[in-house]
Amino acid sequence: MLSSLSSLHLPLHHNRNQRSPNSSTDSLRQSFSTPFELKQLHGHLIKTSTPLLSLPLSRVAFVCALTPSFSYAQRIFKYLEKPETVLWNSCLKTFAEGDNPNDSILLFYQMRQFDVFPDSFTLSFVLKACMHLLDVSNGRIVHGYVEKLRLQSNLFLQNTVLNLYGMCGVHGDARLLFEKMPLRDVVTWNIMITHLLKIEDTEGAYDLFVRMPEKNVRSWTLMIAGYVQCGKPKEAINLFREMEKAGISPNEVTVVAVLAACADLGDLYFGRRIHEYSRRNGFERNIRLSNTLIDMYVKCGCLDGAQQVFNEMEERTIVSWSAMIAGLAMHGKAEESLRLFSEMIQLGLKPNEVTFIGLLHACSHMGLVDEGRKFFASMTTDYGIVPRIEHYGCMVDLFSRAGLLNEAHEFIMNMPIKPNGVVWGALLGGCKVHKNIELAEKAIAHISELDPLNDGYYVVLSNIYAEAQKWEDTARVRKLMRERGVKKTPGWSSISIDGIVHEFVAGDETHPQAMEIFKMWEKLLEKMKRYGYVPDTSVILLDIEEIEKEKFLYRHSEKLALVFGLMNTEPGTPIRIMKNLRVCEDCHAAFKHLSAIVNREIVVRDRNRFHCFKDGSCSCRGYW
Repeated sequence: MLSSLSSLHLPLHHNRNQRSPNSSTDSLRQSFSTPFELKQLHGHLIKTSTPLLSLPLSRVAFVCALTPSFSYAQRIFKYLEKPETVLWNSCLKTFAEGDNPNDSILLFYQMRQFDVFPDSFTLSFVLKACMHLLDVSNGRIVHGYVEKLRLQSNLFLQNTVLNLYGMCGVHGDARLLFEKMPLRDVVTWNIMITHLLKIEDTEGAYDLFVRMPEKNVRSWTLMIAGYVQCGKPKEAINLFREMEKAGISPNEVTVVAVLAACADLGDLYFGRRIHEYSRRNGFERNIRLSNTLIDMYVKCGCLDGAQQVFNEMEERTIVSWSAMIAGLAMHGKAEESLRLFSEMIQLGLKPNEVTFIGLLHACSHMGLVDEGRKFFASMTTDYGIVPRIEHYGCMVDLFSRAGLLNEAHEFIMNMPIKPNGVVWGALLGGCKVHKNIELAEKAIAHISELDPLNDGYYVVLSNIYAEAQKWEDTARVRKLMRERGVKKTPGWSSISIDGIVHEFVAGDETHPQAMEIFKMWEKLLEKMKRYGYVPDTSVILLDIEEIEKEKFLYRHSEKLALVFGLMNTEPGTPIRIMKNLRVCEDCHAAFKHLSAIVNREIVVRDRNRFHCFKDGSCSCRGYW
């Protein structure tokens, strides 16, 4: 075979007198996969006077890329006067989008080694590979070519580099590039906002959002979803209202983000309004949106709403079933939760890790210890699911709530993975309920190393000492908190009425209706005492007089929120209260009495679960 193509005088096109290539040649022309096979085919084409134009040139490039035969392919391209950059770009694109994006970067350097001049497409494909690999070093080199080739006005390239810097966490470089860009479009601003929200810089993101010369629905959605992800649901809903005023129609992604904000706030009123908007716009077939609706209704204490969405879904995923199973568990309907799981299995659906978290929660909150053990074992034996730290935490919580504290401790010590603060915290919570100081001290010793700044655990230990009237130990824990700079999270309760969320803290006198709330509480208190209510002052863990303890009790935040709700809603309307901490035993007892006295359903979501009070009883059945 000739070593150079320049001496060949093959025809570039067929003529009538030439023989047609046989079928084996056709087959080889379409299937050659190595430089050796290519050279065999090339020799055959020379021998049969077949034009080189019959070669699939993009395949020639692909086969010779990243091999010593790169220059051989170049000679073919030059002989046929084909623009080789275009042909190599097709390889770059294939590599960048394939399983080995690093090949795209290697080919780029090979192209430069053989003086193949890059164009904007070359750089875009290599940048795509860099993004897949989070390779900021090579990304910077490609960015250098963008500058060197004076492609700063190519917004696609500039936005790709900006996105790469953000994805790789070099936010200073991203911000510098953003400020220096001669041109920006809405995509540029959205990219920058996205990466600021990833590092939870909501102020910086909102500052850019306000400065945007043009906003599209994606811009609004990014900011709303960012607020939700950063734990600012109020800001998310407020921004959504601004979006409505600006005349921007939310899409399905926006709706999902706003529903998540409603779930976090427990704002059922606004959640229902968004649900109605979804119906009007035909969004209900979106499975992700329907799953978010289930979650919203569950977390807003409206289990019937969640059940209705679930029942109306034309198609359900494992996420749908898992959300409903977990929702029933949170609301104290363990039997229904387990029944729904059985129905899911009968339909042939395979549970996942999240499904089992819901099941174990159901068992934990209703004291179904044996059932919990079976589910935990079946994860591995029946479904091949390796338990995660969350599943171990559920099991410790299950044993601890049931009073099996030694079994819970032994379970922790035999875990195949290192227990975290949440696992030890579950044991600590059980120690408080069952008044086991010795194990509580062991748990807090581990927690102080794993999660030293979590105030909740110190407060639980302090309360355990206080219940045992070990005031010196109580003071010691409080002192330790001060020394470590740990501040107690203030308790609050909220209630949403007509789309407005009202928050209360214990003893709150700042609300405009505070005096009316206190007066109405006194009237309700008289009725409750006639029904047998006795204030449980043991929950006030302070060394003070009994009468002072009662005053503290009567102004707990959840009681204030409840009275406010009774004053400002129609008779018979359910009252829904959100609390950031665990509801206390006295408020729990008071709400049971009040649900019968005022003939209302009272739903309280605390840190752990839902309590649905109705006709003098609670859905938790006293097990919480």
